[in-house]
Amino acid sequence: MSGLIRFGISLESDLSNRFDVHLKRKGYSNRSEAIRDLIRQDLVAREWQEGGQVAGAVTLIYDHHKRELLNKITDIQHDFQEVIISSQHIHLDHHNCLEIIAIKGAPAQAQRLADMLKAVKGIKHVTMSMSTTGKGLV
Repeated sequence: MSGLIRFGISLESDLSNRFDVHLKRKGYSNRSEAIRDLIRQDLVAREWQEGGQVAGAVTLIYDHHKRELLNKITDIQHDFQEVIISSQHIHLDHHNCLEIIAIKGAPAQAQRLADMLKAVKGIKHVTMSMSTTGKGLV
């Protein structure tokens, strides 16, 4: 790390104790690394709010036996080629499939993709994991 800066913060003792418990549960070796992660998480959320270039993943679970469902999912993905960079199809069991769609681009387009997939009859669950291209983070 270049230009390391040290600073102090004041916390109520109850909040500090709860934070320390959180650190242990998450496996952090020190408070500084946990605070850096919290700051990065907030910066990534801001990237998504401000509409810059972002990255992430849309994950969906569906029953592949549902009539025409795969065609609908494929058609939607073809409409979002500008943000989809990859997809992976995984068979969880005889009925359920997991699809992971890697995305990069405008947050509004990524959200629209997730929303359109959520609205398809037969899709059981959709989540979107927001991340960053990493260009603006240290």
